[in-house]
Amino acid sequence: MKTGLTLSQLAAKIEGNKALKADFIADTKAATLQVQDDKTIVLELPKADSAIADTFPILPLAHEQIGARLDIPRKYYERMRTEAPDLLATNVNAWFRKNPEKRMVRTLGGDVRAFLSNRYNRIENEEIAEVVLPILADIPEVKIISSEITERRMYIQALTPRVQGEVKKGDVVQAGVVISNSETGHGAVSISPLVFRLVCLNGMIANDGRLRANHVGGRIEETEALYQDDTRKADDRAILLKVRDHVRNAVDSLAFAQRVEAMSGLTQRKITGSPEAAIEVLAKKVNATDAERSGILRALIEGGDLSAWGMLNAVTAQAHTAADYDRSIEFERMGGALLDLPATEWRRVLEAA
Repeated sequence: MKTGLTLSQLAAKIEGNKALKADFIADTKAATLQVQDDKTIVLELPKADSAIADTFPILPLAHEQIGARLDIPRKYYERMRTEAPDLLATNVNAWFRKNPEKRMVRTLGGDVRAFLSNRYNRIENEEIAEVVLPILADIPEVKIISSEITERRMYIQALTPRVQGEVKKGDVVQAGVVISNSETGHGAVSISPLVFRLVCLNGMIANDGRLRANHVGGRIEETEALYQDDTRKADDRAILLKVRDHVRNAVDSLAFAQRVEAMSGLTQRKITGSPEAAIEVLAKKVNATDAERSGILRALIEGGDLSAWGMLNAVTAQAHTAADYDRSIEFERMGGALLDLPATEWRRVLEAA
């Protein structure tokens, strides 16, 4: 698990970003990619009440979304972006005109950070934080152990030491919760139970008891409607109430005890084949890269626990050294997926030769 931001740093970043946000509904038949200074690619959006257009530099994630929407292969899009930006602008503008549509353009500090459907329901990080932080504060002895805001998502990870158990003698785990949200179209609002292993400070995000609330609402045709959407506010209220309830339920002691029992069962399933082959099979199941697979094998050997439980923790240990915070969270989710892996699938892993 990566440490990320402190709670005060998270609050400051949320508040700072709030002041920098601006959203627009753009008709692509009038939107234009332009190249400035032979290298800077900007999106030009005409103003409704002026002949002068606004221009916004485009961030990498928004480039990904533009390319995906226009069905331009990612590798080719990136090659044009870095080697022939004028060619990229010609391609994108041609497809904008050929298949015009209304899109939501989300900006931060004057840069395009997302290129989304005009049905995208904006649930802001500050709205989530305003709901969950007071609830977390009411949980006895709660500790926020990690938080971050990346280009893709906001994350808050918290623990309650009062709810804990032993997977095996001396191997203590504690209950917690992971709250995440995306303002840029990279996933739903998500509330998931967290299991935190004290011996190695690994986190595992459980799949049961999870809330996923998608960012989908009614179609918005004009920028002005972005700020007069009473339906969106009503939908947000319903989602935020669900968020409140799931944060409380995530640290339910009965559900946590059932997870601990399932983890204890994994300690009895031993590797009977080759550890290297077992990691090879496991790495494919969790979509690990070659470098990550080597890290998983190394963590398994260093941990000295040649069981399914040891393998699960070798996977979640990669969250400490992951390339970025988003990937770190993915490794924690992989641990939850492995906890739910059917016995037949575990047998294939453990008996691999």
